[in-house]
Amino acid sequence: MKEHIVIIGNGISGVTAARHIRKLSDKKITIVSAETEYFFSRTALMYIYMGHMKFEHTQPYENWFWKKNRIDLKKGYVSNIDTDAKTLHFAEGDSLKYDKLIIATGSKPNKFGWPGQDLEGVMGMYHKQDLENLEKHAPNKEVCKRAVIVGGGLIGIELAEMLNSRSIPVTFLVREDSFWNGVLPSGESEMINRHIKNHHIDLRLGMNLKEIKSDENGKVKSIIIQETGEEIECNVVGLTAGVSPNIDFIKDSNIETGRGVKVNRYLETNIPDVYAIGDCAEQHEGINGRRPIEAVWYTGRMMGETLAQTICGNKIQYNPGHWFNSAKFMDIEYQTYGWVFANPRENEAHFHWKHEDDTKCITICYDTTTNAFLGINTFGIRMRHETFDTWLTEKRDVDYVINHLSEANFDPEFYSHYEADILLAYNKQLQTA
Repeated sequence: MKEHIVIIGNGISGVTAARHIRKLSDKKITIVSAETEYFFSRTALMYIYMGHMKFEHTQPYENWFWKKNRIDLKKGYVSNIDTDAKTLHFAEGDSLKYDKLIIATGSKPNKFGWPGQDLEGVMGMYHKQDLENLEKHAPNKEVCKRAVIVGGGLIGIELAEMLNSRSIPVTFLVREDSFWNGVLPSGESEMINRHIKNHHIDLRLGMNLKEIKSDENGKVKSIIIQETGEEIECNVVGLTAGVSPNIDFIKDSNIETGRGVKVNRYLETNIPDVYAIGDCAEQHEGINGRRPIEAVWYTGRMMGETLAQTICGNKIQYNPGHWFNSAKFMDIEYQTYGWVFANPRENEAHFHWKHEDDTKCITICYDTTTNAFLGINTFGIRMRHETFDTWLTEKRDVDYVINHLSEANFDPEFYSHYEADILLAYNKQLQTA
């Protein structure tokens, strides 16, 4: 009998694990999912609503791919896991035995017990079902007179951009006093505030949701703001106040959980032959300054590749390397490499440069005692990941990085380049210092 590997979740982590296990072995593989039949790129959901692509364009693999590669797909909702009997029980009443189990169930949008949070027209923007919900309640500005978005993270700004593309008025409630200022230094955060407002989005900083009110049919009618008591009429409420691991069905099992499923550096849980990867996995301690849970696409993919090696007999530790990430704030592309905290930590300083057009800036973080380059945020200027990864590994100093920035530039030909301006500003700052 072939060893049976069962993977719960068909997102990037689970599918990467399945593909790599298949490349390395002839084991029996089953992927279980309650969301969609086939794997799709979650980060592309917004582009379907905006009309840039169709749902089938977000599926990296043709439907025949799974059969050809002998990866069985089962649609069903796991209600509990019996680790003693190595059996999954489904809400539909059937069960499935495994030899090794990989939990890759991703995240779910946070809800904080707001009155009215389960009304019709309230949604996150994480699952394919959310997209279908949005298409139903906000097909155009006639049906949806206004939408309110609650929570100022990356998913919130994506949803604002989506609604904006159909000319639907948007009110954006952000509880911080500047957008994403727990992550971004103040110069960047304030630039993004202005950019959001320039897109005619009603950005309300320092505001919390108190409740969502219902019409007589159980649909969203309006929201009330906690601080002012103001009522804003709307037809859609997007809850984008972060995500948390999607692990409710594990709570009754013997598998150790915190906020997520607890794993070691090999992605093993406390139960033999049970592993967790992706958004739902929680390291006992964060790796190299990273958070114990990382809801990031590329780390999910890396975990899938790493675990496939272990399951196929080549046991290796998960090592995500230097932190990096990228996102989009409406028209401004954002990249980050290494560590740039909102406020410099002890023995750290920030060099900040902003272009006069208010859509491009960089912040470089460095160690004030050794001058070591620690990280960079870049907005509106594309940079090469490999270049910064190499400089961080080589422990280059900040002077070297500033003087060689053009080597990292990834903007296409004929784009304006700003390295000379940046170097000038940096030298000026050094002189005044």
